[in-house]
Amino acid sequence: MVADPPQIRPAEADDVEPMVRTLVRAFEDYPMSRLAIDPDGYLDRLERYYRLFVTGIGLPHGKVWTSSDHSAVAVWTTPRTPRDVLAQVADEFHEIAGERALPMESVGQAMAILRPDEPLWILGMVGVDPGRQGQGLGRAVIAPGLACADAEGAAAFLETQTARNVTFYESLGFDVLGEIDLPNDGPTHWAMRRKPRT
Repeated sequence: MVADPPQIRPAEADDVEPMVRTLVRAFEDYPMSRLAIDPDGYLDRLERYYRLFVTGIGLPHGKVWTSSDHSAVAVWTTPRTPRDVLAQVADEFHEIAGERALPMESVGQAMAILRPDEPLWILGMVGVDPGRQGQGLGRAVIAPGLACADAEGAAAFLETQTARNVTFYESLGFDVLGEIDLPNDGPTHWAMRRKPRT
């Protein structure tokens, strides 16, 4: 008997810890994670990073969707997210980054050059448990945010650091705005924008 596929729903406070575990598993070896987080106590720092992103940004100021089994998570900010929300948690992110915090300042400045100055739905992160990848969960958990952006007539935006992800996001209607090699031996970085669909 085939199990029913997990359902996608808005996340709540009780979902935080299982969502964080999924994000850590999904991004443990991601190029930007390795660049941005101090290797001393890396997994603990990574867990703290995703918990802060979900509880300090996504849930209170944006939108978060998860699958019913927490194997997929998408965290968005919206045109109504306060512009200073990152500044509000900057000190905590700086402490989590540890010795990588100062080098990441130049990385952040390089990335900012490619960010549009318009009201956007920004896909801050999407993670699928490695054991569940390739089953359509990433596409499914991203879909509600794209639908909201379309309903508002707003563009969607994201950033990624793997060529494989670029191809995936292009299949969702995103176009590459720009591509740069990040400083401090960082990976190639792509900024992508999706026009609203009526």
